[in-house]
Amino acid sequence: MNRWVGTAAAALLTVALAACGVQATPVPAPPPPSGVSEGTAPVAQTCTDFLQSYAPDPQNPLAIPQGSTMAQIKKRGRLIAGVSTDSYLLGARNPVSGEIEGFDIDMVKQIAKAIFGDENRIQLRVITADQRIPVLQKHEVDIVARNMTINCDRWKDIAFSAEYYESGQKILVRKGSDITGLDTLAGHKVCAPTGTTTLDNLIRLAPEAEPVGAANHTGCLVLFQEGQVDAITGDDTVLAGLAAQDPYAVVLDEDAFTAEPYGIGIPRDHIDMVRFVNAVLEKMHADGSWEASYAKWLAPTLGKSPGQPVPQYGRIP
Repeated sequence: MNRWVGTAAAALLTVALAACGVQATPVPAPPPPSGVSEGTAPVAQTCTDFLQSYAPDPQNPLAIPQGSTMAQIKKRGRLIAGVSTDSYLLGARNPVSGEIEGFDIDMVKQIAKAIFGDENRIQLRVITADQRIPVLQKHEVDIVARNMTINCDRWKDIAFSAEYYESGQKILVRKGSDITGLDTLAGHKVCAPTGTTTLDNLIRLAPEAEPVGAANHTGCLVLFQEGQVDAITGDDTVLAGLAAQDPYAVVLDEDAFTAEPYGIGIPRDHIDMVRFVNAVLEKMHADGSWEASYAKWLAPTLGKSPGQPVPQYGRIP
């Protein structure tokens, strides 16, 4: 399968955010042994179909039948999407225009375009990482496009589109730090956003490290710059963006220690919407709009496109 090997995202740190005094949030207890995280090589999944989604309608994949979820959205007049504003290149607020933009936002726009014929018929709701699943469960949004990793546990609570992006988790430290890799984190304070598999992976793979939670990677960067944490862990290109904002920070040059396949989050009972979104992703492959979005947002940082991930279907409602 043609898989992504990196994700582009970074936090936009502003004076206003720093002034707000981002506080570390309580760190959740480690998941029970039966819990499932990303497809990290040393740890086996307890399910084998977490990348499988629901296939589009083979007859008319972009149809909007009467009474469908898409028809209800169309009647409302706008697509409501949960997004980030602090994931540079994926979903971030442009400091000049004030618009939220990025690769993930392009996904939202393409879905809106397929429903309305107008990519601007969207309402973007800014959410934190740990709000992604609750807002879907409460049907407060139609979709979540906020660099969310597909895994078995999350499939119990929500549904996912086919994979549209993959990254890997790494570590950011200060230049000259004695932290040289995952196996040297013992006794060090390491920040990751709460409610994320990033934090779960840290707890599981570096149990002797001292995990510190924050609302997002911007909050982690504030804590890092204040000297309250020794390192930050996250997707490799998220960290690359953070390092670009801090001349004393560096991303360790080591292989990623997790695989992070991203999917569009959708309420579990809206399977017709999952099929529709997958049809949109297939259309983006066919018409080149996925590649165009990659070229605009990610190519300057990541280089040549690895190609859009090949969808996996076979899930049965």
